[in-house]
Amino acid sequence: METLYDNPEFFQKYSQMYRSQQGLAGAGEWSALQPLLPDFTGKRVLDLGCGYGWHCGYAAANGATQVLGVDNSQKMLQVAQEKNPAPQIQYRCASIQELQFPHESFDMVFSSLAIHYLPDYPGLVKQVKDWLVPGGDFVFSVEHPIFTAQGPQDWVYGPEGEILYFPVDNYFYQGQREAVFLGERMTKYHRTLTTYLDTLLQNGFRLRRVVEPQPPASMMDLPGMKDEMRRPMMLLVAAVKE
Repeated sequence: METLYDNPEFFQKYSQMYRSQQGLAGAGEWSALQPLLPDFTGKRVLDLGCGYGWHCGYAAANGATQVLGVDNSQKMLQVAQEKNPAPQIQYRCASIQELQFPHESFDMVFSSLAIHYLPDYPGLVKQVKDWLVPGGDFVFSVEHPIFTAQGPQDWVYGPEGEILYFPVDNYFYQGQREAVFLGERMTKYHRTLTTYLDTLLQNGFRLRRVVEPQPPASMMDLPGMKDEMRRPMMLLVAAVKE
């Protein structure tokens, strides 16, 4: 399946992002996400939508014995191999929706900002439950439902180009949205907060933590970061298979 992330022009723009260049330290949500992660010692970890492999590298450095990073972008995985290699890490180019693993293959499943690209969230939750051992962790970040609801994911501006507000519309009409990221149109999927959380509860998961991360004080001087306090951009969820 072709992905925009393998488009050379788009990938070049993506590679210039602060988080692309700085890794986990450059991700605004990392200070809130890191405390949600379990002890990786001796764990088998699956990273869905691993991108540059930053989280794979973190898991390996913190004791994971097996780490599988999956992404559908060859360009992403080429960078992952360069920036985050380790003997216990394997990378696989595949669509998340097409993955198949034996029952109870992993102790932890992780995903960073990838699930909102998938059309079938309940199906993924059922798969993850099957892949995890009892007591296994499912930790993920997605774009916040407030951020995905209206579609284009941009502010409403005033006559002088000043930010007026962030639009939220069609919240309960879940499904496909045409968003704009780095100047390119792409398809994402909007879901309500209820769908993200209750689907887990209905499928045998216990919620451990739910966080709407704020930008850390150390990043407030970066361009546009203060405006990130005006609406949530991400949702972090940590759940455990009962």
